[in-house]
Amino acid sequence: MYHQIEKETDDDLTVDLENLEKQFKYLKEKNYTSKFFTEINLPAKKSIILTFDDGYKNNFDYLPFLLEKYDLKATIFISTKFIQEGYQNHEMMTFENIRNLNKKYFEIALHTHVHENFRNIPADLIEKDLKKNMQILNDQDIKYSPVLAYPYGKYPKENPEKIKLFSILKNLGIDYALRIGNKVNYFPTNNPYELCRIDIKGKESLIKFKLKLIFGRLKLF
Repeated sequence: MYHQIEKETDDDLTVDLENLEKQFKYLKEKNYTSKFFTEINLPAKKSIILTFDDGYKNNFDYLPFLLEKYDLKATIFISTKFIQEGYQNHEMMTFENIRNLNKKYFEIALHTHVHENFRNIPADLIEKDLKKNMQILNDQDIKYSPVLAYPYGKYPKENPEKIKLFSILKNLGIDYALRIGNKVNYFPTNNPYELCRIDIKGKESLIKFKLKLIFGRLKLF
């Protein structure tokens, strides 16, 4: 998982452009097959789904060239309020930018509208927020996959809240939901709403990246 891209960075949530290219090059050299979530069940020996959060403008500026260069695909989870109103001091993509992303290399998916921690808000507000996220993308004529990245990677882990959430996701037609889990996923899965994302930090070395591809998160990290 990557949050955004910069040419130089000291932010753990931002990956350096040079490091990102090294990682993409490694994936290509080792014959990883990058997929969209719509292709998740297609057979491949080594599969990977590259994901980016929120819709930062630097994803629009830098990702297309690298994905095309290494013939990779990426999914961007869009928080629609961030696109409409901005987020802190970060420059965000516009809806026009999102529409103009090459569909050969980019898949759009859901990241809620207001981007609030699901552990802190009741089920009815979660449902309302997800519907708004989906409706705005529909109104903007942006095709998206029915996949959700939980804001902050968080969701209720105890019942009955967890059951309520998963019921909402199913009723909205959402196929998969992702948390921060730092574990390698295997398919088919019995836990479509608890898929794990391996968190790639901006300052991590290529060796750590290689190990995470195989093992997920190791305690020594």
